[in-house]
Amino acid sequence: MIVIKVIFWISVFVIFWANIGYPISIILLDKIIKKKKLPKKLDYEPKVTIMVVAHNEEKVIEEKLENLLKIDYPKEKIEILVSSDNSTDSTNIIVKEFIEKNKDRKIVLYEVKERKGKTNAQNEAAKLVKSEILVMTDANSLLKKNAISEMVASFYDDTISYVTGRLCYINSENSDTSKSENIYWDLDTKIRDIESKFQTITAGNGALYACRTKEYYDFESIKCHDSAMPLYYALKQKRAIANHDAIAYEKAGENIQDEFKRKVRMNRIILSSILPSIRILNIFKYKWFTFFYLGHRTCRYLLWLMHILAYISSIILVKQSCFFVIALILQSVIYLMAIIKTKIKLNNKILNMAYYYCITIAAQLIGVKNILTGKAKPFWEKAESTR
Repeated sequence: MIVIKVIFWISVFVIFWANIGYPISIILLDKIIKKKKLPKKLDYEPKVTIMVVAHNEEKVIEEKLENLLKIDYPKEKIEILVSSDNSTDSTNIIVKEFIEKNKDRKIVLYEVKERKGKTNAQNEAAKLVKSEILVMTDANSLLKKNAISEMVASFYDDTISYVTGRLCYINSENSDTSKSENIYWDLDTKIRDIESKFQTITAGNGALYACRTKEYYDFESIKCHDSAMPLYYALKQKRAIANHDAIAYEKAGENIQDEFKRKVRMNRIILSSILPSIRILNIFKYKWFTFFYLGHRTCRYLLWLMHILAYISSIILVKQSCFFVIALILQSVIYLMAIIKTKIKLNNKILNMAYYYCITIAAQLIGVKNILTGKAKPFWEKAESTR
């Protein structure tokens, strides 16, 4: 039974650290060491290419382009590049018509011939980019006017290779799902801000991010830049940081089906992301990044396995003491609350939190299943409630 107890306590620790321990530790770290806010070079105005990847985005692509034309940045220094990932609706027609109407602006449409996903579309289109900074943003994200100025201002020295902006949800109060996602995202944004001040973030977000064009790397199409880019630069001992004064606005998924599909898609490489490189463990070389990645990513990517092990070991140990009886009951209650929430549309904060959390773990499990069965794909169907 000693082995089973060890498995139980390891599982409990990883679950605790991923959800509570790491966020508390990073906030305390910030208060104790008190790192200064990162400086910015606000007079830095290099040429910028803004890339938008679109697959069948006829509902939002024109509004997106209109939004980019209103960006507060020298017009002669901005190029807009739409990489259409084999769109079969009116996306390409809308973009071409928009280009005709705005001949005084640098707008280019690149048509990907075979749909292989967002990352492949970025890889292909990036070969056309000549500007110093490449900014990438989603088709359904609208940028604040100063977003590009803020993004490029963060490239204040050569050690910074990647900058991510802040994603703000405009419909955070519209549904239980969007409320839960907003609560999670607010905490994660705070954590990234602190990681950024100390050294390097462990992940960005697809709504708005940028890199130096000369340092762009062609990642495998199954990977996504959100997680792949910060890791890639960190292992090269470059910095990936967050500038949360650069803001993108987007709708969160308003129904659990859309949010669940999004989370499953995010977990399409979860197994290889647990420890993508043994080099991460070299704390003497990578310093804070080792602590950040293991706490923020590795523990989180192990939650699906830890919950299974914690539950099974609790069942096996239930006759050992009252403690394991209580542990089993607590786990069962959380899962039961999630099941109740699926059956009745009761708007209760505790039920909502349990449900959202269990959906997140279930999405990880589906992600693992898809990997093991060869069903993980580099592309996905967009969440309509976010358009």
